[in-house]
Amino acid sequence: MAHKKANLPEKICAVCKKPFTWRKKWEKNWDDVKYCSERCRRTKNV
Repeated sequence: MAHKKANLPEKICAVCKKPFTWRKKWEKNWDDVKYCSERCRRTKNV
């Protein structure tokens, strides 16, 4: 059964401060996800 999109967990990106929602590809490491995108992850120290 599919998830209802309204019930997905959200986090705030450590770089751009925008909210982003859970994705299937982060299923096993959601606790470690800090960035909304690859771009934010790459620019984290700039």
